[in-house]
Amino acid sequence: MTVRARCILGLVVANLVGMPAAGAVVPETVYFKSADGLTEIVGYLFKPMTGGTHPAVVMLHGRAGPYSAIDNPGCILVSRSAPSPCNANTLSRRHQMWGQFWADRGYISLLPDSFGPRGKAHGFGRFTHDDPDRNSVNELTVRPLDAEGALAYLLARGDVAQNRVFLQGWSNGGSTALNAMIRQGGRKGFRAALTFYPGCGKEALLESIVLTTAPITMFLGSDDDEVSPEICQHVAERSRAAGTPVDAVLYPEATHDFDDPGEKRQSVPGNVAAKADAMSRVIAIVNAVRH
Repeated sequence: MTVRARCILGLVVANLVGMPAAGAVVPETVYFKSADGLTEIVGYLFKPMTGGTHPAVVMLHGRAGPYSAIDNPGCILVSRSAPSPCNANTLSRRHQMWGQFWADRGYISLLPDSFGPRGKAHGFGRFTHDDPDRNSVNELTVRPLDAEGALAYLLARGDVAQNRVFLQGWSNGGSTALNAMIRQGGRKGFRAALTFYPGCGKEALLESIVLTTAPITMFLGSDDDEVSPEICQHVAERSRAAGTPVDAVLYPEATHDFDDPGEKRQSVPGNVAAKADAMSRVIAIVNAVRH
């Protein structure tokens, strides 16, 4: 095969890879205000194929941001007025997978980009907890307001069931979800929270005890090398003793990012088992909330 033929074939394959699979949900790009009243957040809305009203899930990305690092290594800013290579077509495989997962089960899901509108769309690498640039997008005082803004946006839509909006977060987004529930307390808002391998240390949480009336489930990997599952278990125990309906599921031999559908993470048997069980549990949890 000639060099020219190989190049043409490569372009064809690349285009096919970028095309959504049959039945795949293409997310809609939406904009809404964070609860800080100032920042316009870009979000990606996955909707079921059927009409009517639907329960909904706000999905909070982790410290790497919502986009594929492979596709967008140089992306920094994402806004309504600034065209960017970071967009609905270049979301990471995990976020695409979960958006499709919820849509297939009759749920609307909204993935807010907390980093891009603040000039950090490239996200942060592993073990960057002390990076001063993270202060402007931190999980304590910044990102929970984005979650609240996403909730307000969904509740203003005519196709969202008003009393069935849930919260899901991964890693830094899982810590954000816990902080959003701490802020919510006993008020109406998110009906339940699903937190995947969150950081639960004193630097990550507003309080060492999560006090809320909404149920929380933590999904933890025993072999997590980025955050401590033991600390999260202690937080869950203290919170449960204080009256919060919280459960901590610990998966043996599962790592951080165990639900990432990529080949690297899914080559670990513990991750395969954890991913399958977690996806089964979450739908049971949210379907159990009817009113």
